[in-house]
Amino acid sequence: MKYRLVQKRNPQDPEGPRKWYANAVNVGKMDMKDFAREIAGRSSLTWGDIENVLNNFVEELPTFLKLGISLKLGEFGTLRLSISSEGVEKPKDFDTSMIKKVRVIFTPGSLLLDALDTITFEEFELLAVPDEEEETETPQA
Repeated sequence: MKYRLVQKRNPQDPEGPRKWYANAVNVGKMDMKDFAREIAGRSSLTWGDIENVLNNFVEELPTFLKLGISLKLGEFGTLRLSISSEGVEKPKDFDTSMIKKVRVIFTPGSLLLDALDTITFEEFELLAVPDEEEETETPQA
């Protein structure tokens, strides 16, 4: 995994010195079709079958999460909803308009955590692009 160092202030000590922290670098994106093709290469299913299953998963997931059901995906992990709201002094003063955020929480399972145990890190380096003034021309014969 690639990372880059970023200088930040400690939010708990904003007046303190800035320190350098590692930030993960996203080096690309993969869409569902490409992901399905990768899985199909390890399976007897076609990429279309796998893409269909993934699409159905994405379509059905909100239905169960809205019902308050946590979805355990084997040893991969669990998905559930979490909410945050304004606070009130008395329960009778609360109404649902005070719920401000709904978040999807993913808790990784042992299979995913074990797979990440072997991760290695490499600093991401930007390739230097020469300024136009620094470019040299090749003499023509």
